[in-house]
Amino acid sequence: MNKFFKSLLLSTLLVVLLTGLATYAQAEGTALKLESVSAILLEPNSGEVLYQINSEQKLPPASVTKLMVMLLVLEAVDKGQIKLTDQVIASPEACKMGGSQIWLEPGEQMTISELLKAICIVSANDASYALAEHISGSDENFIALMNKRAAELGLKSTHYVNTTGLEPSSGGEGNTTSAKDMALLAQEVIKHSNVFQWTGKWIESLRGGKSFLRNTNNLVRFYQGCDGLKTGFTHQAGFCLVATAKRKGIRLVAVVMKAPSSEIRSKDISKLFNYGFAQYKAFPIYQGGENLAKVKVFRGRKLSVQAMVAGELTAILKRDFKGEIVKTIDLSPVLTAPVKKGAKIGEVILTANGTKCGQIALVADSTVERASFFTLCRQIFQRIVGSTVK
Repeated sequence: MNKFFKSLLLSTLLVVLLTGLATYAQAEGTALKLESVSAILLEPNSGEVLYQINSEQKLPPASVTKLMVMLLVLEAVDKGQIKLTDQVIASPEACKMGGSQIWLEPGEQMTISELLKAICIVSANDASYALAEHISGSDENFIALMNKRAAELGLKSTHYVNTTGLEPSSGGEGNTTSAKDMALLAQEVIKHSNVFQWTGKWIESLRGGKSFLRNTNNLVRFYQGCDGLKTGFTHQAGFCLVATAKRKGIRLVAVVMKAPSSEIRSKDISKLFNYGFAQYKAFPIYQGGENLAKVKVFRGRKLSVQAMVAGELTAILKRDFKGEIVKTIDLSPVLTAPVKKGAKIGEVILTANGTKCGQIALVADSTVERASFFTLCRQIFQRIVGSTVK
């Protein structure tokens, strides 16, 4: 083999090798040169993972633990089990929590909304413990509820032993999770849009302005579009951050765990966001509130309801996408009264090139009460007469 062909062969092999290494680096998330041990970037509407590195590695979450506390409180509010205006009385146990706190005094009263504000903005351990006791009767019962919900959400690496994320004083195993699990949890939390009234605030106060709160998530102030979610730090966990930001219709969730400093965790999250916003574009599908189909109601005072799009639906795709976005409507063929306004009765699923790129619930646009016996008889009679006339 002469020198020319040898050089050509070596050049070809080098190109193939470098291409393979670049592809590997991109898949593993090393191309962004993150300094955090574990990271992930998620598009929450479709659930697509845009970038990741060591995302399933089990690690301690520190105060990122409180994302689950936030979710359970918000879900309890939605179910009508509690109200944001309910007063919570701080127990002596809640007031003994160390670390970040708002210095609750035994017997002091605050609303659920105020305690959520303290958790979201300054990661208050005493507020988290007080809410746990209020909702479940005891901290232990609430921890069981946290683990149950984690299992329901498929958080395979997550296990809770406390409601704060503090390292156990006994030296035993503390809370464990992964960046992937926290991204999935954040995906669930942000379905409750009222959470942003707390997580998106840079400066706030409690006790009539006497207690000053500054958000531990610096990106809320310094990264355009960032409006949450939760920071964490212990010596064992390092610096952790679950963040979300929205720009031009695109919302992203980014997680970094075990960063060496607060500055680096913010820097790594910013890199993830910059990558996502640069690579992807929002394709609006529905604004929310559109009626897509009529669904029959059995034994109802009304014969049908409209299936309404529950909220904004946007497909997040690569900027150079040129294909077709396919909308698939999955609806219950018949509903049985009573049907409550806002109840989920179906969903819209978006696909592009055979890959799911978004979905949203379809809900009943009105309430339909159960019909009385005489109303049912009249409806049957009207149907018979109508079919005879035709």
